[in-house]
Amino acid sequence: MLATRLTLVCHGRTAAQKFARFALDEPLLEPGAVAMLPPPWQLLSAPELRARQTAAQFGCAPTLEPALRDCDMGRWAGLPIKQLQRDEAPALECWLSDSSSAAHGGESIAMLCHRVGTWMDSLTARPGHWLAVSHPQVVRAALVHALQGPPGAFTLIDVEPLARIHLQFNGRWRLRLPAPGEE
Repeated sequence: MLATRLTLVCHGRTAAQKFARFALDEPLLEPGAVAMLPPPWQLLSAPELRARQTAAQFGCAPTLEPALRDCDMGRWAGLPIKQLQRDEAPALECWLSDSSSAAHGGESIAMLCHRVGTWMDSLTARPGHWLAVSHPQVVRAALVHALQGPPGAFTLIDVEPLARIHLQFNGRWRLRLPAPGEE
């Protein structure tokens, strides 16, 4: 059985991350520098500008993958977390503590985890190395799926700009932590 490798790269820093607000489709603050991975890999990107700008640093045009899009934050898109803590504290707490909550009118954490997990499982029929640039929430959902964790584990994972994780499927998804200097 041939293995499917998936390297997920979080997009670079944006104003939303800098100022603690839910993102809109915005550009990167600065390009940053992605650590290159040796080819061969097939490059995928979420459709949002910040992901496409990060993917462009790998030197080839990515295939846009709708399943990698950021979580739909509904009416909270673009709003600062502090404002939501002040004006919609019960709804924000509900969204953070109940993975099925869509208090903002967008996508629940459970829905996001299901979408990302379904996409990951579709990759298992296509062996090879996939390099996918996406968003912190999508990377969290991928980890929850690979580790077969409950959707509630989603809020226990922090993903920094340009962070990357390595997953491998050979009968089941596994988190792969490379040795120093190995990718």
